[in-house]
Amino acid sequence: MTDRRSASRRTLGALVVTALVAVVVGLTISSIDHAVHELMLPLGDVSVIREQAAAKHLDPALIAAVIYAESKFEPRTSPAGAEGLMQIEPATAEFLAKLSGGYRFTTSDLARPSVNVAYGSYYLRYLLEHYAGSEMLAVAAYNAGLANVDMWVAKASAAGRQLTVDAIPFTETREYVQRVLAAQRAYRATYAHQLGLR
Repeated sequence: MTDRRSASRRTLGALVVTALVAVVVGLTISSIDHAVHELMLPLGDVSVIREQAAAKHLDPALIAAVIYAESKFEPRTSPAGAEGLMQIEPATAEFLAKLSGGYRFTTSDLARPSVNVAYGSYYLRYLLEHYAGSEMLAVAAYNAGLANVDMWVAKASAAGRQLTVDAIPFTETREYVQRVLAAQRAYRATYAHQLGLR
């Protein structure tokens, strides 16, 4: 009888240890998976992104994707002088400030995520309206400027076709658009809950 109880306790103990090991391994794999996601597809300032997406009627995953392509969520000043998470150039910010009625703008404001994302989101909304809702064209203009994209669209239209990603003449802009649109899909799939998409 004692041998049976000892064997039962050993079996129960082995099961408990096995279960604990499985839980620890599962948690470790989950933690590693989360850490890899954070490194490969970082996400920060979620409340600002969600707030601006709601205010500007934008897909929060699109805002996150532009931030990812521009700065990978590490705000800095580019060699061209672009600032913050969404890498907004001071001249563009001044244009947006006047367009939106914000006359108290100073360049140093672009270092604040709330201001930077508000301006970048405003610009995305402006570009989407300019291009009748085409995210591809809006993203291309975010990178290459309105004048360039308007010219490419006009040339494509004159040739009886629409501008496609593959037909964007600037390699940098073509790759930028591909990177943003791919990141948008990834953010929607990976961070749907955090971005308020569920």
